[in-house]
Amino acid sequence: MPSAPQNLTLPIYLDHAATTPCDPRVVEAMLPYFTTIFGNPGSRNHRFGWEAEAGVDKARAQVAELIKADEKEIIFTSGATESNNLALRGAALMYEKNPQGSGKPRGHIISCIIEHKAVLDPCKRLQKEGFDVTFLEPPRDGVLTAEMVKAALRDDTILVSIMWANNEIGTINDIRAIGELCKSRDIIFHTDATQWFGKMPIDAYADNVDLMSFSGHKIYGPKGVGGLFVRRKRPRVRLTPLVDGGGQERGFRSGTLNVSGIVGLGKAAELAGREMSADAIRLGKLRKKLEDSITSRLDTCAINGNRDKRLPHITNISFGFVEGESLMMAVKEIACSSGSACTSASLEPSYVLKGLGVGDDLAHSSLRLSLGRWTTEQEVDYTIEKIVAAVKKLRDLSPLYDMHKEGIDLSKVEWAHH
Repeated sequence: MPSAPQNLTLPIYLDHAATTPCDPRVVEAMLPYFTTIFGNPGSRNHRFGWEAEAGVDKARAQVAELIKADEKEIIFTSGATESNNLALRGAALMYEKNPQGSGKPRGHIISCIIEHKAVLDPCKRLQKEGFDVTFLEPPRDGVLTAEMVKAALRDDTILVSIMWANNEIGTINDIRAIGELCKSRDIIFHTDATQWFGKMPIDAYADNVDLMSFSGHKIYGPKGVGGLFVRRKRPRVRLTPLVDGGGQERGFRSGTLNVSGIVGLGKAAELAGREMSADAIRLGKLRKKLEDSITSRLDTCAINGNRDKRLPHITNISFGFVEGESLMMAVKEIACSSGSACTSASLEPSYVLKGLGVGDDLAHSSLRLSLGRWTTEQEVDYTIEKIVAAVKKLRDLSPLYDMHKEGIDLSKVEWAHH
């Protein structure tokens, strides 16, 4: 096994799709709001409240600028999970076709089987409450097109929710075309943009998005804060709130605002706007080196998802004839994942890979490696050596791999059952 160069710090963090470290410039912007600017932005009759409100207003403008939206269209939440719930449930209840108990579907919703659980689970809850939900099955490359959505549309379709980019394989869906299709049918279109926001350009209006969820901690901002873009014109989107109270955030999301977190999200959005194109080019080159080096030195390994339509910083590689848990243990100096961070408590193979038609054995032996703002070439070089050595060592222990090398078609082997 390769040893780490002296000036390399272990473990190496290659799980940026799960969360990112807070940028020191973000922390610096947040610090005053914990101590000196501590007021409640809802306190309108003194300076402490005004200063806190000014911080929130600035952050709203920073986020709006990043996605080319109006400041009034940005609703702050606790993160993308809450934003997804507010968008899906809020829109479904606002635009339902038939009252509950009428015996008819309350409305038809379209989503996809490889969405994040923060979209799938609210959809399943709505299903239990009388809405019809169609979960599209993507092709093997993981990319959904407007034609696939169009084929599922019905007269009573009220809402479509398709993620911008997948969190496990990085594939990018045709959001602008799907949005245009929904617009032509007067159907509300929501996208979970958690992996896309701050990484790639967004023009909310040109991209035909009505509702868009995003989070701070994926773009070098703090955890516990996110947002929802809610379109105000052509059409003006209305939502039924999930939380009632003081009427903050235009009544969509009551509760005292997390001012320091919101300031951090705003600063992270500002930095992303400045640095995302350079970051994307650099990370794309590092990922290419990572993938090319691993796949040229190991046989029977596959990169999951479309090779072209995907984010520059995420790769998901399956290794044949390797047991997944053993592989994770063998590369424990590299912080990576075998699926979404939000579902890793489960030992089931990735539902995203299974949704693409990847078999259980390969889905179990896959690694998601996601690079970030401070990932170095030296770290990538070490990762390549470590993974290649680990896979070779584990395959040396595999009788199945020996059979494969001898040219035996394992799918035709009849195994004896005792």
